[in-house]
Amino acid sequence: MLRSLKLEPEKCTGCLQCEMACSYEQEGVFNPAKSRIKVFTFHHEGVFAPYTCTQCDEAWCMHACPVDAIVVNAATGSKDVLNDVCVGCKVCTIACPFGTVNYNQDTGKVIKCDLCGGDPACAKACPTEAITYVDADQTGLERMRAYAAQSAQISPGS
Repeated sequence: MLRSLKLEPEKCTGCLQCEMACSYEQEGVFNPAKSRIKVFTFHHEGVFAPYTCTQCDEAWCMHACPVDAIVVNAATGSKDVLNDVCVGCKVCTIACPFGTVNYNQDTGKVIKCDLCGGDPACAKACPTEAITYVDADQTGLERMRAYAAQSAQISPGS
C-alpha cells in the first residue's frame, strides 16, 4: 500500500516545525531554506499553507530530466533524485508546475521531497496534524466530499 502526505492548511499554525525537521533530516542542519517542504504565508489573512512535492503520477520533473536522474522509488512511490546522476541543469525545476523541485547551490544538485524514505520527518514534527502520512487513496477524499457538498448548496444565479 502506497502512502502519501496529506496537507491540511486549515490546521497549520505557521510554526515551521515541518521545515526545521525536514532540513535536519535531509541536510543535517536546522535551516528552513534547505527544507523540501515550505509553509506559504498569506500575511493579510493570517493563514498558512504547507506545500511540497505531490509525487505526481505523471511526474513532469522526471520526464523532463535529460539524464534520468529522477526515478520512482518502488517502496514509497516517491520520485527521488539520484545525486550521483543529477548534473544540476535545473530543467526539472522549470518542468514542475508546482515549484516544488528546487536547486541547492551548496551541492549544485536539485532537491525535492522523497518522503524521507517512507518516514516523513515533517509529518512526525507537525504538532497540529496539518501534515500527516496516510494511505495514498485517502488524501483527497474529504476535500472532494466537502467541495461537492458546498457546490450542491450553491444555487445557479446566486
